[in-house]
Amino acid sequence: SYLLRVKPEQVIPGSSFEDDDEQDMLDAGLCFAAEVKAVDLLARAEQSHFGLTRKLAAKGMKKEHISRALDYLEAKGYLSDARFAEAWLNKRKAGHFEGRIRLASELAVRGIDRHTAAAALDDFFESNPEDEICAKAVRKCIDRGMDRDKAEKYLQQHGFTPRMIEASITFFENLDKKPR
Repeated sequence: SYLLRVKPEQVIPGSSFEDDDEQDMLDAGLCFAAEVKAVDLLARAEQSHFGLTRKLAAKGMKKEHISRALDYLEAKGYLSDARFAEAWLNKRKAGHFEGRIRLASELAVRGIDRHTAAAALDDFFESNPEDEICAKAVRKCIDRGMDRDKAEKYLQQHGFTPRMIEASITFFENLDKKPR
């Protein structure tokens, strides 16, 4: 799959190649080495194209070989930024209460493009309503004894919109005012 000049049927025991054909053979081998390492990393967990590029480059592989290998893996369906984003969001929800803004920013840092991130976030918040996550974050602020100003700042830093923050805090304040 990585040979650009040499035809696969030319690769037989005892064959010799010169100049550009020799370079084509070497490049194909290096692309395959990048593919093997990428598959090894993908076997452990979903990866993003950006993340795998960084990891493989750190191992001394050339960008051109990495790029060709990752493009091949994407074409075969083994590598998917959309799957990575979905898996990352589901893993992240276990220990963090974060809103769309923060999560979109975190996905961008991981090399996920805006459209892929938006689709993953839409799917994520369909089964994990953002207002419920915000309410859990407000409860965490209350449990930590934060005053309203500090809680609002904390919630904004965690990616919730001012409107959602106000609604969640007001809800909890109204609960405290009801007679027991």
